[in-house]
Amino acid sequence: MSEISVTPKSFEMVFYDSAVIGEVVGEVAERLGFSEPIVLEIDEASPLGRSKITAYDPVELWVDGGALENTQRPRHFGKQRTRDTIGRLLIRILDRRSGRFDDAPADDELSLSQFAAWDAHCVGRLERLGIGGQRKRRLYQFRNRHGFTDVADEAFDLLWDSSELNWPEIERISSECRAG
Repeated sequence: MSEISVTPKSFEMVFYDSAVIGEVVGEVAERLGFSEPIVLEIDEASPLGRSKITAYDPVELWVDGGALENTQRPRHFGKQRTRDTIGRLLIRILDRRSGRFDDAPADDELSLSQFAAWDAHCVGRLERLGIGGQRKRRLYQFRNRHGFTDVADEAFDLLWDSSELNWPEIERISSECRAG
């Protein structure tokens, strides 16, 4: 199992427990086959849901406090939301290491539509593994970047249902529905 480091160790503004967060992150990492250390930094002051990979080797993740929040109980920890958030980031790391994503732009160079397409592919795989999901949320996000059309919906389904696309395939699917 991965060694998980969570910062901060104690929380002042939200009702989170770093030990519980570490357990959930470790669970997700184990299910995805991660065995290396993971550092997770949480900005508890932010209610937003942003998340990003700040380093790939060693693995360092950064999230807003809202990215781990139970959406039904503000300021309280949400295990499922955490699984979704961390799982998506870890799958993205696995993708980049697989060799199938060598042509993908750096994270800070991805367009919003590219992010939405890659997220659809990542979260679809998480759902099949029983880790995450939120199909409707991801479909809405995808439509916002690719259009509210049948073509975009078909592209989303392809991304969601595919098990191991590579970067050129994701980019082609995303580009084709934006052009149509």
